[in-house]
Amino acid sequence: MRTQRLFSISAAAGLLLGAALPAAAAIPPRPEDLTFAPLSFTPPEAKSFRHTLKDGTVVYMAPSKEFPLVSVTLTFRGGDYLDPADATGLASMTGAMMRAGGTASMKPADLDEQLDFLATRVGVRVGATSASASLNCLKANLDESMRLFVDVLRNPGFDAERLKVQMDEALEGLKQRNDSADAILDREWAMLLYGADHFEARQPTGASLNAITQERLREMHKRIFHPGNVIVAVSGDFDPADMTARLEKAFDGWAKGETVPEPPAPTATLTPGVYHVPKDIPQGKVYIGLRGIKRDDPDYFPMLVMNDVLGGGGFTSRIMQSVRSNEGLAYSAGSRLDANPYYPGEVRALFQSKNPTVALAIKLIDDEFNRIRTEPVSASELETAKNSFVETFPQNFASKEAMLSIFVSDELTHRPDGYWKSYRDNVMKVSPEDIQRVATKYLDPKNMAIMVVGNWDQIYEGNERASMKDFFNGDVTHIPLRDPVTLEPTLKPSK
Repeated sequence: MRTQRLFSISAAAGLLLGAALPAAAAIPPRPEDLTFAPLSFTPPEAKSFRHTLKDGTVVYMAPSKEFPLVSVTLTFRGGDYLDPADATGLASMTGAMMRAGGTASMKPADLDEQLDFLATRVGVRVGATSASASLNCLKANLDESMRLFVDVLRNPGFDAERLKVQMDEALEGLKQRNDSADAILDREWAMLLYGADHFEARQPTGASLNAITQERLREMHKRIFHPGNVIVAVSGDFDPADMTARLEKAFDGWAKGETVPEPPAPTATLTPGVYHVPKDIPQGKVYIGLRGIKRDDPDYFPMLVMNDVLGGGGFTSRIMQSVRSNEGLAYSAGSRLDANPYYPGEVRALFQSKNPTVALAIKLIDDEFNRIRTEPVSASELETAKNSFVETFPQNFASKEAMLSIFVSDELTHRPDGYWKSYRDNVMKVSPEDIQRVATKYLDPKNMAIMVVGNWDQIYEGNERASMKDFFNGDVTHIPLRDPVTLEPTLKPSK
Protein backbone atom coordinates (compact mmCIF):
# COMPACT_ATOMS: atom_id res chain seq x y z
CA MET A 1 0.00 0.00 0.00
CA ARG A 2 2.80 2.41 0.97
CA THR A 3 4.72 1.47 -2.23
CA GLN A 4 1.64 2.10 -4.37
CA ARG A 5 1.13 5.49 -2.67
CA LEU A 6 4.75 6.55 -3.25
CA PHE A 7 4.44 5.51 -6.89
CA SER A 8 1.29 7.61 -7.25
CA ILE A 9 3.02 10.65 -5.76
CA SER A 10 6.05 10.19 -8.01
CA ALA A 11 3.86 9.77 -11.06
CA ALA A 12 1.91 12.91 -10.19
CA ALA A 13 5.13 14.84 -9.69
CA GLY A 14 6.35 13.63 -13.08
CA LEU A 15 3.19 14.77 -14.75
CA LEU A 16 3.47 18.18 -13.12
CA LEU A 17 7.10 18.49 -14.12
CA GLY A 18 6.26 17.50 -17.68
CA ALA A 19 3.47 20.05 -17.78
CA ALA A 20 5.83 22.72 -16.48
CA LEU A 21 8.60 22.09 -19.00
CA PRO A 22 7.03 23.97 -21.94
CA ALA A 23 6.41 27.01 -19.73
CA ALA A 24 9.94 26.84 -18.32
CA ALA A 25 11.35 26.73 -21.82
CA ALA A 26 9.53 29.98 -22.59
CA ILE A 27 11.27 31.85 -19.76
CA PRO A 28 13.87 34.21 -21.25
CA PRO A 29 17.51 33.76 -20.22
CA ARG A 30 17.82 37.18 -18.54
CA PRO A 31 15.47 39.03 -16.11
CA GLU A 32 15.45 42.20 -18.20
CA ASP A 33 13.95 40.21 -21.08
CA LEU A 34 10.83 39.36 -19.09
CA THR A 35 7.63 40.92 -20.39
CA PHE A 36 4.37 41.49 -18.55
CA ALA A 37 0.89 42.42 -19.56
CA PRO A 38 0.00 46.07 -18.89
CA LEU A 39 -1.31 46.70 -15.39
CA SER A 40 -5.05 47.28 -15.55
CA PHE A 41 -6.66 49.20 -12.70
CA THR A 42 -9.61 51.56 -12.68
CA PRO A 43 -9.71 53.80 -9.60
CA PRO A 44 -13.02 53.77 -7.71
CA GLU A 45 -15.22 56.85 -7.97
CA ALA A 46 -16.16 58.72 -4.82
CA LYS A 47 -19.77 59.18 -5.92
CA SER A 48 -20.33 55.41 -5.77
CA PHE A 49 -19.71 55.48 -2.01
CA ARG A 50 -21.14 58.89 -1.11
CA HIS A 51 -24.35 59.28 0.91
CA THR A 52 -25.97 62.13 2.81
CA LEU A 53 -27.91 62.12 6.05
CA LYS A 54 -31.14 64.05 6.52
CA ASP A 55 -29.25 67.03 7.95
CA GLY A 56 -26.93 67.11 4.92
CA THR A 57 -23.94 65.44 6.57
CA VAL A 58 -21.82 63.61 3.99
CA VAL A 59 -21.09 59.95 4.70
CA TYR A 60 -18.84 57.62 2.69
CA MET A 61 -19.63 53.91 3.18
CA ALA A 62 -17.73 50.82 2.04
CA PRO A 63 -19.20 47.64 3.54
CA SER A 64 -17.08 44.49 3.59
CA LYS A 65 -17.53 40.98 5.02
CA GLU A 66 -13.81 40.23 5.37
CA PHE A 67 -13.74 40.61 9.16
CA PRO A 68 -16.48 41.04 11.80
CA LEU A 69 -15.27 44.59 12.51
CA VAL A 70 -16.68 48.06 11.98
CA SER A 71 -14.61 51.22 11.59
CA VAL A 72 -16.15 54.69 11.81
CA THR A 73 -14.09 57.85 11.29
CA LEU A 74 -15.36 61.41 11.57
CA THR A 75 -13.07 63.99 9.99
CA PHE A 76 -13.61 67.61 11.02
CA ARG A 77 -12.43 70.85 9.50
CA GLY A 78 -10.29 72.79 11.94
CA GLY A 79 -6.98 72.23 13.65
CA ASP A 80 -3.97 73.86 15.25
CA TYR A 81 -4.43 76.96 13.11
CA LEU A 82 -7.43 77.84 15.29
CA ASP A 83 -5.28 78.13 18.43
CA PRO A 84 -5.48 81.53 20.14
CA ALA A 85 -2.21 83.45 20.13
CA ASP A 86 -1.73 82.95 23.87
CA ALA A 87 -2.73 79.27 23.97
CA THR A 88 -0.76 77.37 21.34
CA GLY A 89 -1.49 73.69 21.87
CA LEU A 90 -5.14 74.20 22.82
CA ALA A 91 -6.62 72.42 19.80
CA SER A 92 -4.41 69.34 20.11
CA MET A 93 -5.01 69.22 23.88
CA THR A 94 -8.75 69.35 23.19
CA GLY A 95 -8.50 66.21 21.09
CA ALA A 96 -6.36 64.39 23.64
CA MET A 97 -8.69 65.31 26.50
CA MET A 98 -11.84 64.30 24.64
CA ARG A 99 -10.58 60.72 24.81
CA ALA A 100 -8.71 60.90 28.11
CA GLY A 101 -11.11 63.06 30.10
CA GLY A 102 -14.22 60.89 30.27
CA THR A 103 -17.69 62.20 29.46
CA ALA A 104 -20.27 64.26 31.27
CA SER A 105 -21.84 61.04 32.55
CA MET A 106 -18.81 58.73 32.88
CA LYS A 107 -15.61 59.11 34.83
CA PRO A 108 -12.44 58.58 32.75
CA ALA A 109 -11.55 55.31 34.48
CA ASP A 110 -15.05 53.93 33.92
CA LEU A 111 -14.94 54.84 30.24
CA ASP A 112 -11.51 53.22 29.85
CA GLU A 113 -12.70 50.05 31.59
CA GLN A 114 -15.84 49.80 29.48
CA LEU A 115 -13.97 50.27 26.19
CA ASP A 116 -11.37 47.69 27.22
CA PHE A 117 -14.12 45.21 28.14
CA LEU A 118 -15.67 45.64 24.69
CA ALA A 119 -12.27 45.44 22.93
CA THR A 120 -13.19 48.77 21.35
CA ARG A 121 -10.74 51.46 20.29
CA VAL A 122 -11.78 55.11 20.40
CA GLY A 123 -9.37 57.84 19.41
CA VAL A 124 -9.55 61.60 18.94
CA ARG A 125 -6.82 63.65 17.35
CA VAL A 126 -6.45 67.26 16.28
CA GLY A 127 -3.76 67.95 13.68
CA ALA A 128 -2.52 71.05 11.92
CA THR A 129 -5.47 71.52 9.54
CA SER A 130 -8.03 68.86 10.44
CA ALA A 131 -9.28 66.77 13.34
CA SER A 132 -10.52 63.20 13.48
CA ALA A 133 -12.41 60.89 15.80
CA SER A 134 -12.33 57.14 15.17
CA LEU A 135 -14.13 54.04 16.39
CA ASN A 136 -13.01 50.48 15.74
CA CYS A 137 -15.03 47.67 17.28
CA LEU A 138 -16.43 44.19 16.84
CA LYS A 139 -19.66 44.03 14.90
CA ALA A 140 -21.23 42.22 17.88
CA ASN A 141 -20.42 45.20 20.14
CA LEU A 142 -21.47 47.95 17.75
CA ASP A 143 -24.50 49.12 19.74
CA GLU A 144 -22.66 49.81 22.99
CA SER A 145 -19.46 50.93 21.28
CA MET A 146 -21.36 53.44 19.16
CA ARG A 147 -23.16 54.78 22.23
CA LEU A 148 -19.88 55.38 24.05
CA PHE A 149 -18.26 56.89 20.95
CA VAL A 150 -21.08 59.39 20.44
CA ASP A 151 -20.96 60.29 24.12
CA VAL A 152 -17.23 61.08 23.82
CA LEU A 153 -17.88 63.24 20.77
CA ARG A 154 -20.87 65.16 22.00
CA ASN A 155 -20.39 65.32 25.75
CA PRO A 156 -16.68 65.27 26.68
CA GLY A 157 -16.04 65.56 30.40
CA PHE A 158 -12.57 67.19 30.37
CA ASP A 159 -11.90 65.75 33.80
CA ALA A 160 -9.74 68.09 35.90
CA GLU A 161 -7.44 65.37 37.28
CA ARG A 162 -6.83 63.88 33.84
CA LEU A 163 -6.19 67.38 32.48
CA LYS A 164 -3.49 67.86 35.07
CA VAL A 165 -1.88 64.56 34.05
CA GLN A 166 -1.99 65.53 30.37
CA MET A 167 -0.55 68.96 31.15
CA ASP A 168 2.28 67.52 33.26
CA GLU A 169 3.17 65.09 30.47
CA ALA A 170 3.08 67.87 27.87
CA LEU A 171 5.28 70.14 29.98
CA GLU A 172 7.76 67.33 30.53
CA GLY A 173 7.82 66.79 26.77
CA LEU A 174 8.71 70.43 26.24
CA LYS A 175 11.80 70.03 28.41
CA GLN A 176 13.11 67.32 26.06
CA ARG A 177 12.67 69.25 22.80
CA ASN A 178 16.35 70.11 22.45
CA ASP A 179 17.45 66.52 23.03
CA SER A 180 16.88 65.72 19.37
CA ALA A 181 18.76 67.57 16.63
CA ASP A 182 16.01 66.54 14.21
CA ALA A 183 13.42 68.34 16.36
CA ILE A 184 15.60 71.45 16.47
CA LEU A 185 16.05 71.39 12.70
CA ASP A 186 12.33 70.94 12.04
CA ARG A 187 11.43 73.75 14.43
CA GLU A 188 13.86 76.32 13.07
CA TRP A 189 13.18 75.38 9.46
CA ALA A 190 9.45 75.91 9.90
CA MET A 191 10.03 79.31 11.52
CA LEU A 192 12.35 80.32 8.70
CA LEU A 193 10.06 79.10 5.94
CA TYR A 194 6.62 80.12 7.22
CA GLY A 195 7.35 82.75 9.88
CA ALA A 196 7.39 82.26 13.63
CA ASP A 197 3.82 83.56 13.97
CA HIS A 198 2.28 81.12 11.46
CA PHE A 199 0.66 77.96 12.77
CA GLU A 200 3.02 75.79 10.67
CA ALA A 201 5.84 77.05 12.90
CA ARG A 202 4.14 77.78 16.22
CA GLN A 203 4.84 75.35 19.04
CA PRO A 204 3.50 75.19 22.59
CA THR A 205 5.45 76.79 25.41
CA GLY A 206 5.10 76.44 29.13
CA ALA A 207 3.10 79.68 29.23
CA SER A 208 0.75 78.67 26.41
CA LEU A 209 0.04 75.29 28.00
CA ASN A 210 -0.63 76.90 31.36
CA ALA A 211 -3.21 79.11 29.64
CA ILE A 212 -5.30 76.03 28.76
CA THR A 213 -8.34 75.62 31.00
CA GLN A 214 -11.38 73.37 31.01
CA GLU A 215 -13.48 76.27 29.75
CA ARG A 216 -11.16 76.90 26.81
CA LEU A 217 -11.20 73.20 25.98
CA ARG A 218 -15.00 73.30 25.87
CA GLU A 219 -14.91 76.36 23.63
CA MET A 220 -12.53 74.70 21.17
CA HIS A 221 -14.56 71.49 21.23
CA LYS A 222 -17.72 73.44 20.41
CA ARG A 223 -15.96 75.22 17.56
CA ILE A 224 -14.54 72.14 15.82
CA PHE A 225 -16.60 69.10 16.78
CA HIS A 226 -20.07 69.55 15.31
CA PRO A 227 -21.98 68.32 12.22
CA GLY A 228 -21.36 71.54 10.30
CA ASN A 229 -17.66 70.65 10.09
CA VAL A 230 -17.71 66.90 9.53
CA ILE A 231 -17.48 64.20 6.89
CA VAL A 232 -18.04 60.59 7.99
CA ALA A 233 -16.41 57.40 6.67
CA VAL A 234 -17.59 53.89 7.57
CA SER A 235 -16.00 50.59 6.54
CA GLY A 236 -16.32 47.01 7.69
CA ASP A 237 -19.09 44.51 8.32
CA PHE A 238 -22.33 46.51 8.38
CA ASP A 239 -25.53 47.06 6.44
CA PRO A 240 -25.64 50.54 4.82
CA ALA A 241 -29.30 51.14 5.65
CA ASP A 242 -28.75 50.12 9.27
CA MET A 243 -25.63 52.29 9.54
CA THR A 244 -27.50 55.26 8.06
CA ALA A 245 -30.15 54.87 10.77
CA ARG A 246 -27.47 54.66 13.46
CA LEU A 247 -25.78 57.81 12.23
CA GLU A 248 -29.08 59.66 11.97
CA LYS A 249 -29.69 58.81 15.63
CA ALA A 250 -26.14 59.82 16.61
CA PHE A 251 -26.50 63.22 14.91
CA ASP A 252 -30.06 63.87 16.07
CA GLY A 253 -30.18 67.07 18.12
CA TRP A 254 -26.48 67.77 17.61
CA ALA A 255 -26.45 71.44 16.69
CA LYS A 256 -24.53 72.56 13.64
CA GLY A 257 -22.11 75.31 14.43
CA GLU A 258 -20.41 77.60 11.97
CA THR A 259 -18.06 76.00 9.47
CA VAL A 260 -14.53 77.02 10.41
CA PRO A 261 -12.48 79.07 7.92
CA GLU A 262 -9.72 77.50 5.88
CA PRO A 263 -6.14 77.66 7.21
CA PRO A 264 -4.47 81.02 6.62
CA ALA A 265 -1.58 81.40 4.22
CA PRO A 266 1.78 82.47 5.68
CA THR A 267 2.83 86.06 5.14
CA ALA A 268 6.56 85.63 5.79
CA THR A 269 9.08 85.84 2.95
CA LEU A 270 12.03 83.48 2.95
CA THR A 271 15.42 85.18 3.00
CA PRO A 272 17.99 83.01 1.18
CA GLY A 273 21.22 82.26 2.98
CA VAL A 274 22.99 79.91 5.37
CA TYR A 275 21.52 79.45 8.85
CA HIS A 276 23.11 77.53 11.70
CA VAL A 277 21.87 76.27 15.06
CA PRO A 278 24.51 74.97 17.51
CA LYS A 279 24.37 71.37 18.66
CA ASP A 280 27.37 69.30 19.72
CA ILE A 281 26.75 66.23 17.55
CA PRO A 282 29.13 64.25 15.31
CA GLN A 283 26.94 64.59 12.23
CA GLY A 284 25.45 67.81 10.90
CA LYS A 285 21.80 67.70 9.92
CA VAL A 286 20.82 69.80 6.92
CA TYR A 287 17.78 71.08 5.01
CA ILE A 288 18.15 72.98 1.74
CA GLY A 289 15.09 74.45 0.10
CA LEU A 290 12.44 77.09 -0.42
CA ARG A 291 8.69 77.60 -0.73
CA GLY A 292 7.16 75.75 -3.68
CA ILE A 293 3.70 75.35 -5.17
CA LYS A 294 0.11 74.60 -4.20
CA ARG A 295 -1.26 71.12 -4.68
CA ASP A 296 -3.50 72.02 -7.63
CA ASP A 297 -0.91 74.13 -9.45
CA PRO A 298 -0.60 73.32 -13.19
CA ASP A 299 3.07 72.60 -12.54
CA TYR A 300 2.28 69.93 -9.95
CA PHE A 301 2.81 66.82 -12.09
CA PRO A 302 6.08 68.02 -13.68
CA MET A 303 7.26 68.92 -10.16
CA LEU A 304 6.19 65.51 -8.86
CA VAL A 305 8.19 63.63 -11.47
CA MET A 306 11.13 66.04 -11.24
CA ASN A 307 11.37 65.50 -7.48
CA ASP A 308 11.39 61.74 -7.95
CA VAL A 309 14.32 62.01 -10.36
CA LEU A 310 16.13 64.53 -8.17
CA GLY A 311 15.87 63.01 -4.73
CA GLY A 312 12.44 61.54 -3.99
CA GLY A 313 12.97 58.22 -5.76
CA GLY A 314 15.19 56.56 -3.17
CA PHE A 315 18.22 54.69 -4.48
CA THR A 316 17.43 55.56 -8.10
CA SER A 317 17.44 59.31 -7.46
CA ARG A 318 20.32 61.62 -8.33
CA ILE A 319 20.94 63.02 -4.83
CA MET A 320 21.08 59.57 -3.30
CA GLN A 321 23.43 58.36 -6.02
CA SER A 322 25.70 61.39 -5.74
CA VAL A 323 25.85 61.85 -1.97
CA ARG A 324 25.60 58.26 -0.75
CA SER A 325 26.40 55.79 -3.52
CA ASN A 326 29.25 57.69 -5.19
CA GLU A 327 30.77 59.56 -2.25
CA GLY A 328 29.63 57.69 0.84
CA LEU A 329 28.91 60.93 2.70
CA ALA A 330 25.50 60.01 4.13
CA TYR A 331 23.42 56.98 4.95
CA SER A 332 20.35 58.71 3.59
CA ALA A 333 19.95 61.73 1.33
CA GLY A 334 17.09 62.89 -0.84
CA SER A 335 14.43 65.47 -1.47
CA ARG A 336 10.74 65.98 -0.87
CA LEU A 337 7.93 67.96 -2.45
CA ASP A 338 5.19 69.26 -0.18
CA ALA A 339 2.37 70.79 -2.22
CA ASN A 340 -0.19 72.17 0.21
CA PRO A 341 -3.87 72.47 -0.83
CA TYR A 342 -4.27 75.88 0.84
CA TYR A 343 -1.01 77.73 0.10
CA PRO A 344 2.38 76.95 -1.46
CA GLY A 345 4.33 74.30 0.40
CA GLU A 346 8.02 73.59 -0.02
CA VAL A 347 10.74 71.82 -1.97
CA ARG A 348 13.50 70.53 0.27
CA ALA A 349 16.68 68.47 0.01
CA LEU A 350 17.81 66.79 3.21
CA PHE A 351 20.69 64.73 4.56
CA GLN A 352 22.99 64.25 7.52
CA SER A 353 26.72 63.78 7.27
CA LYS A 354 29.87 64.02 9.37
CA ASN A 355 30.50 67.64 10.29
CA PRO A 356 33.62 67.99 8.08
CA THR A 357 31.78 66.62 5.00
CA VAL A 358 28.57 68.65 5.35
CA ALA A 359 29.85 71.35 2.97
CA LEU A 360 30.83 68.79 0.34
CA ALA A 361 27.40 67.15 0.49
CA ILE A 362 25.75 70.56 0.10
CA LYS A 363 27.98 71.26 -2.91
CA LEU A 364 27.00 67.96 -4.51
CA ILE A 365 23.32 68.70 -4.00
CA ASP A 366 23.73 72.19 -5.43
CA ASP A 367 25.37 70.57 -8.45
CA GLU A 368 22.32 68.35 -8.84
CA PHE A 369 19.99 71.34 -8.59
CA ASN A 370 21.96 73.05 -11.35
CA ARG A 371 22.22 69.92 -13.50
CA ILE A 372 18.49 69.28 -13.53
CA ARG A 373 17.94 72.95 -14.46
CA THR A 374 20.41 72.96 -17.34
CA GLU A 375 20.31 69.43 -18.78
CA PRO A 376 17.30 67.34 -19.88
CA VAL A 377 16.78 64.23 -17.78
CA SER A 378 17.61 60.97 -19.54
CA ALA A 379 14.96 58.74 -21.06
CA SER A 380 15.74 55.95 -18.58
CA GLU A 381 15.46 58.28 -15.56
CA LEU A 382 12.16 59.63 -16.80
CA GLU A 383 10.78 56.15 -17.47
CA THR A 384 11.81 54.91 -14.02
CA ALA A 385 10.19 57.89 -12.29
CA LYS A 386 6.96 57.66 -14.26
CA ASN A 387 6.67 53.91 -13.79
CA SER A 388 7.17 54.25 -10.05
CA PHE A 389 4.06 56.44 -9.83
CA VAL A 390 1.97 54.47 -12.31
CA GLU A 391 2.79 51.01 -10.97
CA THR A 392 2.26 51.94 -7.31
CA PHE A 393 -0.90 53.91 -8.05
CA PRO A 394 -3.33 51.11 -7.04
CA GLN A 395 -1.78 51.04 -3.56
CA ASN A 396 -3.59 54.31 -2.81
CA PHE A 397 -6.81 52.29 -2.81
CA ALA A 398 -5.43 49.07 -1.30
CA SER A 399 -7.98 48.96 1.53
CA LYS A 400 -11.49 50.24 2.05
CA GLU A 401 -10.31 52.53 4.85
CA ALA A 402 -7.53 53.99 2.69
CA MET A 403 -9.94 54.55 -0.18
CA LEU A 404 -12.50 56.33 2.00
CA SER A 405 -9.75 58.43 3.58
CA ILE A 406 -8.86 59.71 0.11
CA PHE A 407 -12.47 60.55 -0.69
CA VAL A 408 -12.91 62.43 2.59
CA SER A 409 -9.67 64.37 2.17
CA ASP A 410 -10.54 65.26 -1.42
CA GLU A 411 -13.92 66.64 -0.39
CA LEU A 412 -12.53 68.58 2.57
CA THR A 413 -9.80 70.17 0.46
CA HIS A 414 -11.87 70.67 -2.70
CA ARG A 415 -9.74 68.55 -4.98
CA PRO A 416 -10.93 68.86 -8.59
CA ASP A 417 -13.21 66.13 -9.94
CA GLY A 418 -11.52 63.53 -12.11
CA TYR A 419 -8.13 63.92 -10.42
CA TRP A 420 -7.57 60.21 -9.79
CA LYS A 421 -9.05 59.15 -13.12
CA SER A 422 -6.52 61.27 -15.01
CA TYR A 423 -3.63 60.89 -12.52
CA ARG A 424 -1.60 58.35 -14.48
CA ASP A 425 -2.16 60.12 -17.79
CA ASN A 426 -0.93 63.37 -16.24
CA VAL A 427 2.18 61.60 -14.97
CA MET A 428 2.89 59.98 -18.32
CA LYS A 429 2.51 63.30 -20.17
CA VAL A 430 5.46 64.85 -18.32
CA SER A 431 8.35 65.43 -20.72
CA PRO A 432 12.05 66.20 -20.20
CA GLU A 433 11.26 69.75 -21.30
CA ASP A 434 8.55 70.04 -18.60
CA ILE A 435 10.99 68.92 -15.92
CA GLN A 436 13.70 71.30 -17.05
CA ARG A 437 11.17 74.15 -17.21
CA VAL A 438 9.88 73.72 -13.64
CA ALA A 439 13.38 73.05 -12.31
CA THR A 440 14.57 76.31 -13.86
CA LYS A 441 11.55 78.11 -12.43
CA TYR A 442 11.68 76.78 -8.87
CA LEU A 443 15.11 75.34 -8.07
CA ASP A 444 17.62 78.18 -8.20
CA PRO A 445 20.07 77.58 -5.31
CA LYS A 446 20.54 81.34 -5.00
CA ASN A 447 16.92 81.58 -3.82
CA MET A 448 17.23 78.79 -1.26
CA ALA A 449 17.98 78.65 2.41
CA ILE A 450 20.46 76.20 3.93
CA MET A 451 19.66 75.26 7.52
CA VAL A 452 22.36 73.39 9.44
CA VAL A 453 22.33 71.93 12.94
CA GLY A 454 25.71 70.79 14.25
CA ASN A 455 29.23 71.77 15.33
CA TRP A 456 29.92 74.92 13.31
CA ASP A 457 33.71 75.01 13.65
CA GLN A 458 34.02 71.60 12.01
CA ILE A 459 31.25 72.24 9.50
CA TYR A 460 32.55 75.64 8.41
CA GLU A 461 36.08 74.47 7.67
CA GLY A 462 34.86 71.44 5.71
CA ASN A 463 37.65 69.64 3.85
CA GLU A 464 39.94 70.16 0.90
CA ARG A 465 37.06 69.78 -1.58
CA ALA A 466 34.49 72.13 -0.06
CA SER A 467 33.80 74.44 2.89
CA MET A 468 30.91 76.64 3.93
CA LYS A 469 32.81 79.58 2.43
CA ASP A 470 31.56 78.29 -0.92
CA PHE A 471 27.95 79.31 -0.20
CA PHE A 472 26.56 82.84 -0.01
CA ASN A 473 30.09 84.28 0.22
CA GLY A 474 30.67 82.46 3.47
CA ASP A 475 28.04 84.53 5.30
CA VAL A 476 25.98 82.76 7.95
CA THR A 477 23.19 83.65 10.36
CA HIS A 478 23.76 81.94 13.70
CA ILE A 479 20.49 81.16 15.46
CA PRO A 480 20.80 80.68 19.22
CA LEU A 481 19.57 77.43 20.66
CA ARG A 482 16.21 78.19 22.25
CA ASP A 483 15.15 77.37 25.76
CA PRO A 484 13.08 74.20 25.32
CA VAL A 485 10.21 75.39 27.52
CA THR A 486 9.95 79.09 26.62
CA LEU A 487 11.45 78.90 23.09
CA GLU A 488 13.24 82.14 23.88
CA PRO A 489 16.83 82.38 22.54
CA THR A 490 18.54 82.23 25.91
CA LEU A 491 21.92 80.92 24.76
CA LYS A 492 24.47 83.03 22.91
CA PRO A 493 24.96 82.26 19.22
CA SER A 494 27.80 79.80 18.68
CA LYS A 495 30.18 80.05 15.76
